[in-house]
Amino acid sequence: MTLIAAALLAGCASTFRTSFDAPLSAEVTRGWTVRAVDVTIPDNLVVSDADTLVPVADIVWHGDPEGDRRQQVAAILRDGVMEGAASLSGPRPVILQLVLERFHGVTPRAVRLAPSAVHNIAYRIRAVDAASGAALTPWVEVEADLPARVGAALYADIEAGITEKARIRAHLARVTAAWLGQSTDDPRGTFQSLGR
Repeated sequence: MTLIAAALLAGCASTFRTSFDAPLSAEVTRGWTVRAVDVTIPDNLVVSDADTLVPVADIVWHGDPEGDRRQQVAAILRDGVMEGAASLSGPRPVILQLVLERFHGVTPRAVRLAPSAVHNIAYRIRAVDAASGAALTPWVEVEADLPARVGAALYADIEAGITEKARIRAHLARVTAAWLGQSTDDPRGTFQSLGR
C-alpha cells in the first residue's frame, strides 16, 4: 500500500519557490550590524511527529533527536539568518525579527519511499533598530523552499557529513544575504517536487 501511495504521489508534483520582494538597498544595510535574530513561532502552528509521506501540519521536523520541535526549528532559522547577515559590520545595531509560518522537513518515510521531497519554509521578516525598536523595514513575506534529498542522495550526503540541518541553514543564509542586498547570488526561483 505504501509503494502504491508513493507511485500516486509521483504524478502529483507541485511548484515550490524561493521568493521575496526586491532586495533591500545594499548602501543602507551596509550601515547595519545584526546583533540578534528574534524568532517567534506562533502558538497556533500545529506540530507533527507523524512518520507519514505528507503530514498535515505547520511544523514537521525529524532532523534532530526527539524534543521540542518549535525550539529546534527556531534555532535553525536563527542560525541560518544570522549567518546570512554576518557580512554586515556597520555602525547601526539592528535586530532581525522573524515570525514563522511554515517549516516542513522530510519524514523518515518520505526519505525511504518518495521519489522527491521539499523543505517547505515560509516566514515574515523585518529589521528594527536595536536601541529604539523602531522598524527599519516593513514586514516581508519570504518563501524559502529547498529541494530535499531523499533516498541514496540523502545517505550520500550524510556519509559526507552534510546533514539536512546544514543544507537548510546554508539555504537560509543565502536567502538572507540576498534579501539584505549583500549578495549577487539571487536564490529566487521555482522548482517542481512532491510535498505540501
